[in-house]
Amino acid sequence: MTPSHDAVHASACENCHTPLQGEFCHACGQTSHNPLRSFGHAVEEVFESFWHLDGRIFRTLRTLMSPGKLANAYLSGHRAPFVAPLRLFVVLSVLTFFVGKFAMGSGDVLSPPAVADGKGGTTVQVTGAGDEGVDFESLTDPDEVVRLRDRTIDGLLAARATIPPPLAFARGRVEDNIRGTQARARARIAALQPDHPALAEPDRIPEGGPMPDSTGSLFSQNGKPWHPTDNPIRVDWLPAFGNRWLNKKIARAQDNIPRLQKDPELFKNTMMGSVPSALFVLVPVFALLLKLAYIGTHRVYLEHLVVALYSHAYLCLCVLAFFALSFIDSLLPAQATVARAPVWLAELLIMFWMPVYLFWMQQRVYRQHPAVTLVKYLALGMLYFMLVVTAMVLLSLTSLVNA
Repeated sequence: MTPSHDAVHASACENCHTPLQGEFCHACGQTSHNPLRSFGHAVEEVFESFWHLDGRIFRTLRTLMSPGKLANAYLSGHRAPFVAPLRLFVVLSVLTFFVGKFAMGSGDVLSPPAVADGKGGTTVQVTGAGDEGVDFESLTDPDEVVRLRDRTIDGLLAARATIPPPLAFARGRVEDNIRGTQARARARIAALQPDHPALAEPDRIPEGGPMPDSTGSLFSQNGKPWHPTDNPIRVDWLPAFGNRWLNKKIARAQDNIPRLQKDPELFKNTMMGSVPSALFVLVPVFALLLKLAYIGTHRVYLEHLVVALYSHAYLCLCVLAFFALSFIDSLLPAQATVARAPVWLAELLIMFWMPVYLFWMQQRVYRQHPAVTLVKYLALGMLYFMLVVTAMVLLSLTSLVNA
């Protein structure tokens, strides 16, 4: 006689010694599977503790694709078939920005072939990111090329100066454009007049050389550069230890600026790693805004929190897809316009669909007149956008200090 499936498990719970009537103890809930005796069960337990990968995750994600359907099902009592909203949001947010770290750092720019600069066969590399700048090909006077080059570089340097030093990674496109402008101008001058004096002069911003940066403190107090002892920042309503703590953080941020300028990835990775924590604060705030907007619906705050969690979980999915598409785009050659067009189209569709999805979800969950929903949706959107901008500024400062 073949033993039953239950007979192969322990007859009593190893935790509370209650006789087992199935795979789970009805007294304490512990499973009869021993992960120490089966590698498969050990791996399953790791994933299950995080995802509950028993088919519910796939059902949850499939239902999440339909605006409002998952939230309505969960709020109406159908909770067992789906992953809990908080668990889903936490996992997706961490996964999204973990992937984002790699996707945003993988886009090495592919450079086109080098061109002659007219100085004895020496070549100049025209960087791909700079190809989107001013075009010198229509000019026929080398002196005019020089003047346009100088004006363009002046403008680009001025634009770069408006970007805060901690956001060094955001300066990269401007810097690539400056070097690309110099290289294209040199190539055009060489084509028009190979012995032009400008070709004997070094580039204003040498390839691989440092960019001009303003010196001094990033922070100021009373119109003078900040200094921890000579000119510290003092907030009147803060106690002495609070002001000491604030100036200590400013000093750390000031010390981190050279590191961030040398390694822009450091700031970006620190900031990307902090986004889930910021979302963890913003989601309850968004739920509170929903509560205020729909105060007449008699829904409790936790119901609005479910809506906020599922909506943000879907947004994380969209951002995850956007990161994946950006990574694919970075792998394609810059000249492969036809191959990159579907990727760009998919990114545009995602950006268009996200606000539509949120509106549709809000309409399906709260079931008010579409015009009323639209007014509330726009008002909530503007308020939440301001909160997100504020959070991003604070997050940037925090990342600057903690980098």
